Amino acid sequence: MMPTAEKTSPALRFLPVNRHALLVELPNLDDTLALLTSLQRTPIAGVQELVPAARTILVQFRPSATSAAQIAHDIASRNLGERAARSDVLVEIPVHYNGEDLADVAQMLGISPEEVVRRHTGSEYMVAFTGFAPGFGYLVGGDPLFDLPRRSSPRTRVPAGSVALAGTFSAVYPQASPGGWQLIGVTDTPMWDLSRELPALLQPGYRVKFVDASTLPATDEVPTASQSDPARSTAPQNGPALLVRATGLLTVFQDTGRHGQAGQGVSASGAVDQSALKTANRLVGNASHLAALETVGGGLQLMSRGDTVVAVTGARAPVTLTTASGQRWATPTHTPIALADGDTLAIGQPDAGARCYVAARGGFDVTPTLGSCATDTLAHIGPAALQAGDVLTLRAPAPGSAVGSAVDNAELAPADLPTLDEDVVLDIEFGPRTDWFTPEAVELLCSQRWQVTPQSNRVGLRLHGDVPLARTVQQELPSEGTPLGALQVPANGQPVLFLADHPLTGGYPVIACIAPHHLDRAGQIPVGAWLRFNAIRRFSEISPAASDTTL
Repeated sequence: MMPTAEKTSPALRFLPVNRHALLVELPNLDDTLALLTSLQRTPIAGVQELVPAARTILVQFRPSATSAAQIAHDIASRNLGERAARSDVLVEIPVHYNGEDLADVAQMLGISPEEVVRRHTGSEYMVAFTGFAPGFGYLVGGDPLFDLPRRSSPRTRVPAGSVALAGTFSAVYPQASPGGWQLIGVTDTPMWDLSRELPALLQPGYRVKFVDASTLPATDEVPTASQSDPARSTAPQNGPALLVRATGLLTVFQDTGRHGQAGQGVSASGAVDQSALKTANRLVGNASHLAALETVGGGLQLMSRGDTVVAVTGARAPVTLTTASGQRWATPTHTPIALADGDTLAIGQPDAGARCYVAARGGFDVTPTLGSCATDTLAHIGPAALQAGDVLTLRAPAPGSAVGSAVDNAELAPADLPTLDEDVVLDIEFGPRTDWFTPEAVELLCSQRWQVTPQSNRVGLRLHGDVPLARTVQQELPSEGTPLGALQVPANGQPVLFLADHPLTGGYPVIACIAPHHLDRAGQIPVGAWLRFNAIRRFSEISPAASDTTL
């Protein structure tokens, strides 16, 4: 740490997010990093995750241990005169300066492309924070001339290794993804590699130096990233198992999530319906956090090798059991199902809800990645999606574990799963950027129906309403932390409801967030359903001395 003269706390804003989070807004990046240093050095009891960004820190906490007002009071009283020191670690990144936007960047800055390269390689950078994607580091400290807008129309695919500029930041795209930054070059150095102890090459505080690859000695050796994930077990293919006969639209492993990895730009992911996951595990005698199969729509077929016990929860879908001899009958969900060798379990198309969960007694033999077996479809972390022919080996049940009793299904199955026949109502809490929208837009969010479009997935539900939401603040929003359940509003005014695989940070304002008690319900909404939002908390900045207010 680098002590400085005492500095009083800068002007802070404390913005509501949901009952589990608040957003601290600071005047600039230096103050943001100073607060982050303070919170890491002297943590606040009950705070579970910090997601720093350009001028904000998203603080996620446990409501049973603290409150937004208490956290705001603690932060407001802190002295932010101590700045974060740069790390001793220096990472050099060779760059081929042949980016598609290099000439445009030079023209915008009024210099030659060669001068862009000279200035980009002439500064030492620091990793201020991570976000957007695993291994994506926001680098500060470059030449003061570099202050560039994002592209007016983002690319649908930016190649992995692209070196880019936006605002006053530099960055390297760790993997191919959509993006709106200005591309000036490409590097072969992998930013994200799961074979490393720390998969993200760039950690907050690290120093970074870009080097013009054309000035380096020629070499035939090209660094490559080891992106393979040994998540699927390599155990011998014997003993009890489930053989995948068909996968349906998408079937992936999910558990309670990959928490505590924000420092590497990794969000939690996990099951979109956490309650259904835990119920399935409990029914077969597993610990509730173990990985199960999450399948969307119908079509999943699993054949038992040996005697196994499974449970199906979540969406209301027909489940059939076919024996090796061809006998077939319907079997209920939300109850343990004993499968004999050769039995095939098939899940049909749900008529309520969207996702089913299949847990197997003992649990699936899957190796965790960064502490979790969850498949993050956006970040490409975790086991690959299931394919027909996969053999899913099972572990031995924990000693003393008991299979659940065959209780009345109605006691476990949700009674109000979303359907296409009735409007789905979700409770929301306004914030953190409600004041970026017109009063009419705030009212419209709750008065208008919104339909879930076919472009929806585990990353988020893309919504469409007859009248888009209008903003009063038109300026670009610096990237900031985005929570599960955020209603982010892009430039077209049509909201996106973030689900489990959402990016850690985002650059569009969040008008409101789904109340935590309705997150599981949101994860079960099928494509084509109509939504209505019910506000249970209006937007109001959090006072360090005040309690949360509700309608």
